[in-house]
Amino acid sequence: MGMLFLGSWLIPIPQGLDTSTREGLRDALPLLEARHFLFPFLAHAMGTLTGAFLVTGYAKTDTFRYSMLMAGLFFLGGLSTIVGMPSPVWFSITDLVLAYFPMAWVAHNFAKKLKPL
Repeated sequence: MGMLFLGSWLIPIPQGLDTSTREGLRDALPLLEARHFLFPFLAHAMGTLTGAFLVTGYAKTDTFRYSMLMAGLFFLGGLSTIVGMPSPVWFSITDLVLAYFPMAWVAHNFAKKLKPL
């Protein structure tokens, strides 16, 4: 949520748009630019990255499996958000393809390098 708040502060939506409801968001979508979707993507990617990093650091065995499990849980949350809220198709595809499993893979590799043997 912090990333979303930061994003709305750094890249405010155009004046007069109400995105607090599903209908308001649907009506506002044509007026939003790609930059307005940067922080929602980052929020999803950073959540997965952090979760996978932590689970890799704490797991004793099967660290890759746990990282991918974490990505799967975040993926299901992202999928439910995309199904439940209107969003452009390009954002939905980008989010589902790049924000979850690749971020878990990056986090897993980074955590393995930092983890003592």
